[in-house]
Amino acid sequence: MALALAAPATSSMAAQSDPAAARIEAFDQSLIDTLKEGPALGPKGRFHKLAPVVQGAFDLPVMTQFAVGPAWTTMSDADHQALIAGFTRLSTASYAHNFDKFSGQKFEIDPNVTTRGADKIVQSRLISGSRTVQLIYRMRQTGGAWKIIDVYYDSISQLTTRRSDFHEPLASGGAKGLLAHLNSTAEKLLQ
Repeated sequence: MALALAAPATSSMAAQSDPAAARIEAFDQSLIDTLKEGPALGPKGRFHKLAPVVQGAFDLPVMTQFAVGPAWTTMSDADHQALIAGFTRLSTASYAHNFDKFSGQKFEIDPNVTTRGADKIVQSRLISGSRTVQLIYRMRQTGGAWKIIDVYYDSISQLTTRRSDFHEPLASGGAKGLLAHLNSTAEKLLQ
């Protein structure tokens, strides 16, 4: 089931009180704008519209390094750059695939942002009819801006899930095997 977002009532309060929450609010608004055009754009059109949004909201190099795991330290700079590009493509394709049409769902940000060490935790809920999904954004300041470094859906870390998914292609094919996996998975999502 594709999930869509609507502007939350508490969003403006959260954005006024914390810059990390403001980043989430801006990300959500961009998703909403894309969702309203979702069916007309199609998967590839949504991908192209969301690419700069995802790249602006997420710290994709940090996320890629974590998802790859310990093997990252043995890879070349060229492998790092290729995997970051592949992970970015997969992340964007996932949003383009999953957020395909607006149908009245709403996203609510908790205005109480928690600080944990260098990170901020922004909690929210995605309400879709009778279903509610708890979302937690782990954020870190990068280059003077707060960026998402992990998203927890109903308490499950998406980076931990990605690391598990990447294990087999990485173990059997190294960086090139993982890159092929990232690209083929993204392509399937965009069909």
